[in-house]
Amino acid sequence: MKNVIGRITISGENTIRSKRFGGRMRSKAPGRVKKTGKVMEMASRLFQSIVLQMKDTVDRTIGIVDASGAVVACTDLPRIGEMREEAITELGFAGEIVRFGGYTYHTTGDRASRLEYAVFVQGEDELARSICSLVAVSINNIKTLYDEKHDKATFVKNIILDNILPGDIYIKSRELHFGNDVPRVVFLVRQQAPADVAAIDVVNGMFPDKQKDFVLHISETDIVVVKEVKAGSEIKDLVKLADSIEETLLSELSVKCLIGIGSVSSQMKDIAKSFKEATTAIEVGAVFDTEKNIISFENLGIGRLIYQLPITLCEMFLSEVFRKGSIDSLDQETLFTIQKFFENNLNVSETSRKLFVHRNTLVYRLEKIKKLTGLDLREFDHAIVFKVALMVRKYLASREEGTR
Repeated sequence: MKNVIGRITISGENTIRSKRFGGRMRSKAPGRVKKTGKVMEMASRLFQSIVLQMKDTVDRTIGIVDASGAVVACTDLPRIGEMREEAITELGFAGEIVRFGGYTYHTTGDRASRLEYAVFVQGEDELARSICSLVAVSINNIKTLYDEKHDKATFVKNIILDNILPGDIYIKSRELHFGNDVPRVVFLVRQQAPADVAAIDVVNGMFPDKQKDFVLHISETDIVVVKEVKAGSEIKDLVKLADSIEETLLSELSVKCLIGIGSVSSQMKDIAKSFKEATTAIEVGAVFDTEKNIISFENLGIGRLIYQLPITLCEMFLSEVFRKGSIDSLDQETLFTIQKFFENNLNVSETSRKLFVHRNTLVYRLEKIKKLTGLDLREFDHAIVFKVALMVRKYLASREEGTR
């Protein structure tokens, strides 16, 4: 049987019209999701109840297909179980609405989300399109309410985004059979441009236990992993796991990313705090640890404090520490010398060896810095003030770039 597919445009949306179609195509539709059989069965019953209520109002066949193309609900009962992979494939290419094989299809959810279900209505006319759009909105609203009540991943997402009252977390976790006092940690994976929509699936594949670990899509670039860990887990173990996430995304998708690690939370309600800490880790790391791709909140040190200071206070501190224009008069070679001096714990001999310069040359440079700034870096108190001042200066420079 010959396939005839023609593309047309209606109201600025790409649609597809097909008069006949033959063999089934088994290509993967973008953004499919996997759910447990129990959840799928309950959702199918809910959808079937909705479409049957519409049967008497709308004199057309109405149905719903899942991401695999299987009809999970329909006003024409014998059609339940039919496979419509071709339509799902075309939805993946054309967008949220297609006309295909005598039916109009419309995805549920927003365009940024992954394809999970699609509504279909008999006919390819404007009335079919209108009915399909209305049913899709209804199904999406019902599904959202259903997920909020029964879905663990949605529950976890609501916690980290502060969309649930603290008092309701304990009650809801009992309803969903969550271990409330299990240690968990949040990893925030932020893709660097360009982002890849397949990244969520790659990360998902690294955490097969969907009852204990949750991989959530927060935005176009951000993926959150809520990982159950052993009591007493050390930072090095968490960094090792973050390393594997980074390496997997880079090897499979050539996607570079930054990963922030929050502190381990002992209770369910505290994963929101761990998420905020992971976010802060990335933001602070982008200022003070630009060479690192994996940043732990617990290792931020004084940078975390500086990041929270008001700009006016930072400017006042710099003006008090440095003579006017003295910090700007330091060239790159001098700043590099200072950095190495700090890295070697203010040890003159070790620093000169690492810089491949004579010890007297380094002493001369330190005397020059003292003359310009009034701070002798060989004295611990002066070195601390200088180190903090450099970090404050770096922070102010990043804020100025952000406002441009």
